[in-house]
Amino acid sequence: MVSLSIAYPAFDPVAVWIGPLPIRWYALAYIAGLVGGWAYARRLVGRDALWGATPRPDAPSLDDLLVYCALGVVLGGRIGYVAFYNLPYFAAHPLEMFEVWNGGMSFHGGLVGAALGVWMFARSRKLPAMPIADLCCAVVPIGLLLGRLANFIKPELWGRPTDVPWAMVFPGAGDEPRHPSQLYEAALEGFALFIVLNIAIRFGAFRRPGLVSGIFGVGYACARVFSEFFREPDPQLGFLFGGATMGMLLSAPLGLIGLWLLWRARGAPPPGP
Repeated sequence: MVSLSIAYPAFDPVAVWIGPLPIRWYALAYIAGLVGGWAYARRLVGRDALWGATPRPDAPSLDDLLVYCALGVVLGGRIGYVAFYNLPYFAAHPLEMFEVWNGGMSFHGGLVGAALGVWMFARSRKLPAMPIADLCCAVVPIGLLLGRLANFIKPELWGRPTDVPWAMVFPGAGDEPRHPSQLYEAALEGFALFIVLNIAIRFGAFRRPGLVSGIFGVGYACARVFSEFFREPDPQLGFLFGGATMGMLLSAPLGLIGLWLLWRARGAPPPGP
């Protein structure tokens, strides 16, 4: 393997200090993703032409939806990481389950938590849950893009050893050049998926409840599985079941659910204007 690689830019994981309190890029990514998603959602619900007769929440109620989803993402993401990625360790060190500042979040767990938040919000507002889920799925790629960039800055979740010209030597990952897989995921799960969903919405996807969620489920599963071929598996887990990773295994049911939602939305007539 050749030693050519791009120099990894030396980022300070702390974005700014407020007195003795460090504000890390990772925390800012979560905050910016939630606030950016909230702002984009307000813009989407304000455009009647995108929805037709599909019921949707009004813009002021999205403040409450943000709280429901934020709690779901944080709690679900942490519980998912503990359960799927490092259960033996946390069983031996239970108090560390609450030390979220040390890292360790699962996207799939956060997605389940956010889905429960959507359901609770819809129930409290007496609205159908599916259009709200579509709205949330439309904005999730914003958080994914920022989150993967934060993974790159930290750095963590780096790629497998490679000799591609854009390989990087990551601090803490040894001397081998590796794929910057965080950037692959940012491009696919974040930017590309956002564009695909935006195009679908412009062509009336909100008028068929479940269609946006289905596109998101299939799109994210495909992007994540593809990226996992370049990403180093979690050291405490390694490869599972013939070379699969935990990220691949967790993405498979998400993709199947997405396909079911696409089939279900395709057979439903769109609501009138």
